Amino acid sequence: MAYSKYSHLFSPININGVDFKNRIILAPPSPNLASPDGLVTTQFVEWFRMFARGGASVLYVGNSAIDGNECKDEECQLDLINEHCALPLSWYTEMAKEYQCHASLEVNHNGKDTKFEVVGHLPFSSSAIPGDTEKMSAAREGREVRIPIEMDQAKIDETVWKYANACYNMKRSGMDIALLHGGHGNLLSQFTSPHYNKRTDKYGGSLENRARFAIEVVEKTREMCGKDFVIDYRISADEIIPDGMHFEETLKLMKILRDHGVDMFNVSAGLHSEGMMAYMSYWLQGYTQARGFNVHWTEKVKDYFQGDIRLTAVGSIVNVDLAEEILSKGWADFVAMCRPLMADPDLPRKAAANHPEDIRPCLRCNACAGRLGGPGPNGPKEMNCAINPVSGLTRYLTQDGEVPVARNKKKVAVIGAGPAGLTAMTTLIERGHDVTVYEKSDRVGGCIVPAAEPPIKPDMKDYLKWLETQTTKAVKTGKVRLLLNTEATPGLLANEGYEALIIALGAEPIIPKSIPGITKPGVYWAADAETKYRSKIGKKVLIVGAGEVGMEAALDFAADGKEVEIIDIMQQPGFMMSNLPQFLGEQGIAVQWGTSLVEVTDTGAIVKTADGTTKEIAADNVLLSMGIKTNPDLVNSFRHIVPETECYVVGDCKQVGGNITMAVNPAFQAAMHI
Repeated sequence: MAYSKYSHLFSPININGVDFKNRIILAPPSPNLASPDGLVTTQFVEWFRMFARGGASVLYVGNSAIDGNECKDEECQLDLINEHCALPLSWYTEMAKEYQCHASLEVNHNGKDTKFEVVGHLPFSSSAIPGDTEKMSAAREGREVRIPIEMDQAKIDETVWKYANACYNMKRSGMDIALLHGGHGNLLSQFTSPHYNKRTDKYGGSLENRARFAIEVVEKTREMCGKDFVIDYRISADEIIPDGMHFEETLKLMKILRDHGVDMFNVSAGLHSEGMMAYMSYWLQGYTQARGFNVHWTEKVKDYFQGDIRLTAVGSIVNVDLAEEILSKGWADFVAMCRPLMADPDLPRKAAANHPEDIRPCLRCNACAGRLGGPGPNGPKEMNCAINPVSGLTRYLTQDGEVPVARNKKKVAVIGAGPAGLTAMTTLIERGHDVTVYEKSDRVGGCIVPAAEPPIKPDMKDYLKWLETQTTKAVKTGKVRLLLNTEATPGLLANEGYEALIIALGAEPIIPKSIPGITKPGVYWAADAETKYRSKIGKKVLIVGAGEVGMEAALDFAADGKEVEIIDIMQQPGFMMSNLPQFLGEQGIAVQWGTSLVEVTDTGAIVKTADGTTKEIAADNVLLSMGIKTNPDLVNSFRHIVPETECYVVGDCKQVGGNITMAVNPAFQAAMHI
């Protein structure tokens, strides 16, 4: 009888003589920790150690290039072309073997999306057709669009060898499984997809011809790596784009590839960059999208093949209960998670011990993906997680991933029990300090409480529940003194003799007092309206500010049957990562961009529109979502009640305008240095 109630999740499986201890796969992240010349580093190994130690069965590394001189598109990306890559790869491989885990890579060539500036020549593809990324770059830079080079037979043969050579170098390092990236519009799918492939030779036209390049890659990989090597193949079940590969044809492609040597398929959907990123959310979902977003594809594939195919489900499999359900129903043989394992690498261990309540839940906020960088001021950085700060300091912590105990135990106060304050609290407890937390409200969570209110945010609700659970456990075990309904003051803290202080007060909503009527009774901060004053909200609601707080409030009150309008002083942005505008549109709510609040009246508000005219909008309530601000005077009043070098300011009270990662990670770092 299985110890864990997640019996399917922890059922071993053997493929090609290779044993897998469970069905949990780390979907491929790119941590920006390879060396600039594409080799594994010590920092790289230690970053992936947390997943191996945590209990996953297979670790994939994203976007490992078959030839960095030809298809490099990340700053510090693995390059598999040279045989000398095998020794550094073995450091990663043998680390994973310590934990009976399989180290592996996602083997890739991104084809047309390689930038000329990076490799010094035009990119290669199945056809001489530029992608939308190149078109956008050319427009932004004011130059001609660069046309990819259509691969001739010699180049195809060379590239087939490079794919197989990459896998062979992996095998030389001790790996026994590889993931060929045949989805999302990379080179393999630039051949298999009719959207990209316009060839008229034996590699174009019919599905059998378009599949020829992929078949040759699979067969050459099998020839070079042998029978005791597992070939996994990542595929988009449906590319979604109108003239792309659709599901019915993908099923036929999967049968062809299975018959030519693919052992298992990693089933995703969508494309990377086409249509102004219109299809990106099919492989990288946000918090507003359904959990298990792509699982229906694996269910249909299993039905088509009558179960005679090995599949990995991927895409917003956010918790172990959902993972167990997928496996128990026979919809997949493995479940792949990236962001949930980054949020809590010990997810497998906690599930095996039947403690799912201790698993830190992923927010699907995509702060991790944002660390990869791009054009503009935000350059690439080491990947980390918004709510798991250990992930950004693996090179600093011990190999066991434990927070080190402080050499000098101190009496420490934390002001504020929001995400920053609670992160500081748990870290200080782990370090052995005497901790007291002051919270002026009657519950913990801070800004997470209103953030978790909208029904479209189940991930945030889970995070709030996790914060509450972990805090309750700490209080019950006597590890912390938590003072709710207690507003910290300098005098109160000064009398306690604290030796260190972490200030995590949060921020205040912006309420511009210069606007006439702004203090009228029916005006609320939007987040407060959802939690404290919901019963006082009338039929017609005007929301001022179309940030996430405003849009989420709009959806929330629309679900309550309210008539909602939104205005925002900014012009409409060209591209938004969030799906919130789409949901607003589905509710018939259009944001009035370039429109500012002039006055709040007894019957609504007067606004100034983009063309400079004014109009009145009837509303029972005006809800403000105009941003938040720090209170430096309040913060500074606390700075001198402990030795100044032992006082830390973290979260929104230090700097507003970021996401939750700017609260949690600095709070952790502050607690690490006390």
